[in-house]
Parts: sequence; structure tokens; C-alpha cells
Amino acid sequence: MIRTWQLAAGATALGLVIAAGAVAAAGPWESGQREAEREWAAAKTDTDHKAPGPKRPAPAPSAPGVLDPLGGRPASKAADAKPGELGEKLRPLFDDPGLGPLRTASVIDVSTGRRLYGEGADKAMPPASTIKIATAAAALTALGPDHRIPTAVVAAEDRLTLVGGGDASLDGAGLRLLADRTARALKTRGLTSVRLSYDISLYTGNPLHPIGMNGNIAPVTALMVDQGRIDAESAGYAERSHDPAGEAARAFARMLDRRGVRIAAPPAPGHPAAGSRPLTKVLSEPLAALAERMLTDSDNDLAESLARQTALALGEKADFAGGGRAVRAQLSRLRLPLAGARFADGSGLDRKSRVSARLLTALLARAAEPARPELRPVLTGLPVAGFTGTLRTRYDEGDPGSGLIRAKTGTLTGVNALSGTVAAPDGRLLAFAFLAGRTASRDEAQDALDALAAALVS
Repeated sequence: MIRTWQLAAGATALGLVIAAGAVAAAGPWESGQREAEREWAAAKTDTDHKAPGPKRPAPAPSAPGVLDPLGGRPASKAADAKPGELGEKLRPLFDDPGLGPLRTASVIDVSTGRRLYGEGADKAMPPASTIKIATAAAALTALGPDHRIPTAVVAAEDRLTLVGGGDASLDGAGLRLLADRTARALKTRGLTSVRLSYDISLYTGNPLHPIGMNGNIAPVTALMVDQGRIDAESAGYAERSHDPAGEAARAFARMLDRRGVRIAAPPAPGHPAAGSRPLTKVLSEPLAALAERMLTDSDNDLAESLARQTALALGEKADFAGGGRAVRAQLSRLRLPLAGARFADGSGLDRKSRVSARLLTALLARAAEPARPELRPVLTGLPVAGFTGTLRTRYDEGDPGSGLIRAKTGTLTGVNALSGTVAAPDGRLLAFAFLAGRTASRDEAQDALDALAAALVS
């Protein structure tokens, strides 16, 4: 009962802050979604790799942006927190030796943007997986929440090409659906024997992440199935294929064969033959769902895919460097504090990445703005303490933060971070970011971070 009440309370606080000041201006709700937001989403018709056009429909009208007070406009008296009192509560917890010698913090009131607590908030630190908040925000604003990533088949007579679009969520069921559609289309043309190639040229550069072959991430290619996992049923850290594109193409060939289409030779990499025309395709879930899944499960493969999709939308090369440039450019368009920031990858596995605690809380505040409905998955995708994703086991039943804290975790050896939102006792939504470096114990660091976040609840 406690856990159910806490989860409901946390969700209510988040929803109230997002909706505050916008309902009357933006129009009525229909089926749980504000009509103006739904119309904005419906207008997003791009389904492949085109960036949104320069004349997008205006977002739902709303109250002024929540970050304006950071530029000096005073917050309202009702929302006036007492930063000194919060500092007195947090400082002893922030001094916990489990956080190591390098630590930064930022806590702000989401509705006003006012900083309530800060310790080295502008210092850029390795963020580990909390960088996924930035990756999600960049992709959602560059492509729109309804964008879907295609995996296509094109054909020129009996020459078939499986074209990877960069969908890191493609699983065996999706590939089977593509095989079903392909086999039917070929049979209507009277073809029962074809030559198959696969095209992964959409992405460029070295597909191997700088950490090398690792169970946390597959080589980043434009074509993969089950994220290159040797055991398709595995989750989290697991053995990956050295050639996920080739494995996907060979699996597709076997599926076609079982559907009565003979493959004349083993599939080989290559571009579509001259004169190739679209035959069929499958699409990923909408980008909003992919971003939520990436954040909830801390999915590294999806993170690198979304960074490259952002690069494609902005005309950058679809490699690690291009993804980093695109993410930074997109965040700059959102007028976020980027001093010292570096996006060496989209997942946070690369220790060269840097973000500040201030940037993370500013991102979360942007995502809560009523005028930014496309960013809502940044908030709704955050794991819920004690309930979902990477926070499911971090808070026990009865803990004050259980169900009330939503936060992205970050964990590398010697690096620990936690950034998200929390419902304060007075009902306000707070955004926080705590980054720690050179930590000696993962468990001690996580306990200290969890205590800091929980202190915002009580």
C-alpha cells in the first residue's frame, strides 16, 4: 500500500508541474493528451531520416519557460524555497566519503528554475550514463517524438538488398515480420530465388566503441538484430557478436529460405544494385518510446543509435564524433549551459565525456516546460525509485524516496552519478544532479547518492 501511494504521489507531482499554467492556454485534454500537443505530434509526418522542416507547427502555447529565472527574474513568493535550509540538510550527506574526492551537485525548482543548492555545479565531470538525458533531449528535438527508424528491403529484379537504417531496437520478431513481407512481395513478382546483399553505409567510421568489444554494447552498425546478442534472450551485460550486421543478414536469409525464397549465395555487404526500388520495410517504435526505453533500462545500444540519428538529422557524419557534434549543437539550440561539456559518445561509456550538474538539471527543467511537449519522454523515461529500470532495486519498500524519485543512474568504475526529479514535501517538483568521481566503492557511492536524493523528499 505504501509503495502504491508513493508511486502515485510521485507521478501526480510530475504531472502537475508539467501541466501547470498550460491547460487553459493550450486547450482541452482528449484521451489523456492535450489536443494542441496531439495536433503537434500528428503534424510530424517524417518517417525516415529527414530532419524536421524549418516551418514546424507551433508548439502548444504555454506559460513562460521555466529557465527564465536563471537569467535573473525573481521567482514568485509562493515558490520561494529556502536554499540555506536545504544546504544545511544536504551538506552533511554531500560530505559522505563514499562519494570520493571529486563531487558536484545541483538542485533547482523546476517551476521557477531557481537554484536551491549547488556545489561545483558548473564543473564538468564524467557523467557515465546520465549523459543519456542529453542524448535523448537532442534526438527528440532534432527528429521529433514520432520519428520511426526504418529497416528496408530494396530490389532490382532478383537482386535484393537489406538496408540498415540504424534501428538498435530491431528484434527477431521485427526481422521475421520483414521476412514475411519480403517473401510475399517476391512471390507476387514470381521470384523464388534471389541474391541478397546488405547495406550498412548509413553509418560511417569505426563501429567499435572506444572501450572495445564489451558485453555492455555491440559494435555500432546501421543493421543489427537483438542488439548483436549471442543469446537473444539475454539482457544487460551479455556476449555480443563481432559482426552484428552480418549476423542479421544471415538470419534474414534463413527466414526467407523457410518462407520458400531460396538465397543463391551467402549474403554479402554491398550497396543496392542500380535500378533498385523499395520493396518493403518495417519501422521501429516512435522515438518517444525508444528514448524512454533507453533511459529506463540505460540501454547503451539505443543511446549510440539515437546519437547517430541526431547526427543524420543535422547533416553530420554518423559516427561517434559526428554524434557528439550533433548532440552539442542541438543542446545549444535549447540555450543550455554547455561550458566544459563534451559528448564523446551517446551512452556515457566513454570516460572522455563531460557534463556539469548544472547542465543536467537545466535539461530536466527544459523537458518539463509546457511549450516543449516533444521533450516529455526525457522525464517519463526516468527510472522510478524502487519500481522500474536501474532504480528498481535501489530503494526498498518504505524508504522515503521509493516511488517519489525518478532518476537516471550513472555507473562506471570510479564514477557514480544520479540525476532526475523528485516530488518535494510541499508538492513542488525539484530537479537534481549529483556527480561523483574517483569513488572507491560502487555500493558506498550509490548509497550516498540515494541518500542525497531521498533527503529532498523529507
